[in-house]
Amino acid sequence: MHAEMVLILLATLVVAQIVLVQWKQRHCRSYNLVTLLQMWVVPLYFTVKLYWWRFLSTWGMFSVITSYIIFRATRKPLSGRTPRLVYKWFLLIYKLSYAVGIVGYLAIMCTLFGFNLFFKVKTEDSMDFGVILLFYGLYYGVMGRDFAEICSDYMASTIGFYRVGGMPTRALAEDLCAVCGQKIFVDVNEEGIIENTYQLSCGHIFHEFCIRGWCIVGKKQTCPYCNEKVDLKRMLHNPWERTHVLYGQLLDWLRYLVAWQPVIIGVVQGINYSLGLE
Repeated sequence: MHAEMVLILLATLVVAQIVLVQWKQRHCRSYNLVTLLQMWVVPLYFTVKLYWWRFLSTWGMFSVITSYIIFRATRKPLSGRTPRLVYKWFLLIYKLSYAVGIVGYLAIMCTLFGFNLFFKVKTEDSMDFGVILLFYGLYYGVMGRDFAEICSDYMASTIGFYRVGGMPTRALAEDLCAVCGQKIFVDVNEEGIIENTYQLSCGHIFHEFCIRGWCIVGKKQTCPYCNEKVDLKRMLHNPWERTHVLYGQLLDWLRYLVAWQPVIIGVVQGINYSLGLE
């Protein structure tokens, strides 16, 4: 009986992986939207069921603020301040989730090596603390990147300097940022007070917050104006900053685990129940 249940699990995982890969390749937009919806709803279900009020409070605050940001990003005509507000918010979420995830990972590793005993902290409490922080960081990192991608597409198309698979409807001036459409006052070789100006290999220049939000958080790997491939290694001079790219790849993998794994496990349980296997 147990062998049959294992075979059902393996077969379901293989079939589900094939279906999801084909869905993503053929209808990427619908796949991303459904995945994002599940990422938003599935943890909420377990939170209410298991009375995790701490997570529910952070989820509520994130949802309210992000909903307002999305509302601002989808208005027509688009306010000149909205793109920078959107990218600053999601860049903040990305950095906070990165920091929280790192702290959680370090707490777990310190617990495994017994360092928590030096501070007279119980192993269970230390491990729970690390796991919770790691989950918070990864979860909100995934959610922030997915919502940022949606806002990026909508705002860039509204401004007119960017079209998915097409030509821009507006010509880009030399002193304008194609991401937010606002004027650039800091020269490329000049050190800015608040932010610097970045120039891509194609020659187009952008505000620092805008291009970081576009490439790292919004998952766009092309120039917002000419669609030329972006060399992230050239844009990220600091070796520590390059870890954000690896972190982003980890978040993309985690999306599958959180959004689709509960569904797959539910299908497996349904098959076992229908066949009388327990």
